[in-house]
Amino acid sequence: MLFFNTKKKLVDTGIFQSSVDWHSHILPGVDDGIRTMEDSLAVLDYYEKIGISEVWLTPHIMEDIPNTTSELKERYEELKEAYAGSVKLNLAAENMLDNLFDERLAAGDLLPIGPAGDHLLVETSYYQPPIDLYGTLKRVMELGYQPILAHPERYRYMTDYDYECLLGMKVKLQLNLVSLAGGYGKPAQDKAQALLFKGCYSCWGSDLHHLPHFKEAVNAKALKKEVVENLPSISNCLI
Repeated sequence: MLFFNTKKKLVDTGIFQSSVDWHSHILPGVDDGIRTMEDSLAVLDYYEKIGISEVWLTPHIMEDIPNTTSELKERYEELKEAYAGSVKLNLAAENMLDNLFDERLAAGDLLPIGPAGDHLLVETSYYQPPIDLYGTLKRVMELGYQPILAHPERYRYMTDYDYECLLGMKVKLQLNLVSLAGGYGKPAQDKAQALLFKGCYSCWGSDLHHLPHFKEAVNAKALKKEVVENLPSISNCLI
């Protein structure tokens, strides 16, 4: 049997069944993700078909995309009114660790994630860390929030030592499933597999910006047997 014939599609692993997508850009027209209400509804229809039962809408908040809490809540209500399907919708945000985040953290102007409202989904630049990454994460925790670092496998500057430090601080790590399928290139795929095998991820997200790209990734026959076997190690819950 050829090696490539042993690989499996993400959509066939069962990981989507009755699951929660903790990171998406489905809220229409607010960032670089889905642009129209029609396209948002198409994504949610596809989620129903593959078994996803709940999704967190996590639009960007950063200096380049300074979404306000009130604007995002208004758009969220519009989506809830337009959608009549079975996927449960929740609103949070993906927070870039920049000066705008520092201001909103100090003001308590945040959109937390998780059923208890005590987690924050955060990200950094892919190429370099913020000036005081660990100090900022510590301040987040001192204010009573549990940081979840989005797609750590995609940060090119991070090494095994960085991941050990983050986990030592009790920072949770969120996997982009598309990374496992090679959707962001081999370096991110290799890092994602290594972190998965070590049991480092607390939850997964689609990070869906465009439905065709997501469909292509989850339907690609790209997962090795050992990757599929380790998928259940992702607890995919925030409690």
